[in-house]
Amino acid sequence: MAERATTAGALTPEALERLRSRMRGPVFLPGEPGYDAARAVYNAMIDKHPALVLQCKDVADVVAGVTTARETGLDLAVRGGGHSGAGLGTCEGGIVLDLSPMNGIRVDPAGARAVVEGGARWGEVDHATHAFGLACPSGIVSTTGVGGLALGGGIGYLTRRHGLTVDNLLAADVVLADGRLVTADAEHHPDLFWALRGGGGNFGVVTAFTFRLHPVDTVVGGPMLWPVERAAELLRWYRDFLPTAPEDLNGFFAFHIVPPVPPFPEELHRQRVCGVVWCWTGPAEEADAALAPARALGPALDGVQPMPFPALQTAFDALLPPGDQWYWRADFIGEIPDEAVELHARHGATLPTVQSTMHLYPVDGAAHRPGRTDTAFSYRDATWAMVIAAVDHDPARAEELRDWSGRYWQAIHPHSLGGAYVNMMMVEGQDRVRAGYRENYDRLLEVKRRYDPGNLFHVNQNIR
Repeated sequence: MAERATTAGALTPEALERLRSRMRGPVFLPGEPGYDAARAVYNAMIDKHPALVLQCKDVADVVAGVTTARETGLDLAVRGGGHSGAGLGTCEGGIVLDLSPMNGIRVDPAGARAVVEGGARWGEVDHATHAFGLACPSGIVSTTGVGGLALGGGIGYLTRRHGLTVDNLLAADVVLADGRLVTADAEHHPDLFWALRGGGGNFGVVTAFTFRLHPVDTVVGGPMLWPVERAAELLRWYRDFLPTAPEDLNGFFAFHIVPPVPPFPEELHRQRVCGVVWCWTGPAEEADAALAPARALGPALDGVQPMPFPALQTAFDALLPPGDQWYWRADFIGEIPDEAVELHARHGATLPTVQSTMHLYPVDGAAHRPGRTDTAFSYRDATWAMVIAAVDHDPARAEELRDWSGRYWQAIHPHSLGGAYVNMMMVEGQDRVRAGYRENYDRLLEVKRRYDPGNLFHVNQNIR
């Protein structure tokens, strides 16, 4: 692949005028009003200055942006929600396609499906589907963009019961590198459809997703917290209990420093804790029995209660606002031996900031039913997806965040399956990308050669 241009010099005044004439949405250039707001992404540790930010209102705008990037050689970054920890929704000196104005959602309650535009966020999807007592598996923070999460896999509260987000993707409308719009599903462009289900943004710009929905309305959910001194005890119990629990019970293990705000009781404010955030999707009257083993361990806080599913989805939004410093490390986990339990307990007790955390998200149950090669998402043999997230609002602490997260990850990585969930990776090199896809990488490469032979879509966890 020829080296791509990364400066605005490749965009002539004539090309810029031609682009503006094709766009319905606004075009932001450096120095113009609104440019700094338009270029900002969720992770403030990422501070890049694209030559252009195109806020796309429709598919024609997306085609115009893709065509301009192809014709000028400028780098092209595609942004949905902007939550990429690695900042892969922006680029230096290139073109950012911001899909956020494209957030329409059409729900078909009779068919239990929804068509969601590529710039929507999961909170908007939950709002639209909850009116009909339905939900699509997604993540745990409602401000996350649909596109990035869905294309990388989609792990969250409904994984054990209803699978990954990619397992519920029925079709995708995609603008390809040559400017064509195609619909990929099981019958049309099936190789592209296979690759989109876990292969990230490598193959085009998804302007609309069609998702399968499930009857999820009121859930029984929330946190149970224990003193961090009991972390080893709790994690040993959790690793044995959860894989044997009914699939209606999901719970991710976490380390936290309790924020000094309601509804947390004052005696827990700023205390280091471990815990599990639960979500029960079965009959409400059966929730107590399902959670009884956890309650028998005597949590210091039991915040589990019936709530609308969107309420659980938004529970962490206020704690994790845009504009903070983020540094993530991640891995897939098969088993948690006693040695790993002790390492988690040691590092989890040293969280550097109130917002920093470590999560173990279950990826068993329904997520295990597809085979390792049935979709591009390969880790169907994993039991958990681990993420170590160091977070704070102060830029002066950025190096401290990187150091803590990196040391924790180095300690745990030997107990992993070798690769990580691509949605939780930083820019870590091509070997880590390959490890994230394992035996599926070579097939992804063949799909890439067919649909994006010039690697126009390379600002991502790239299939080269």
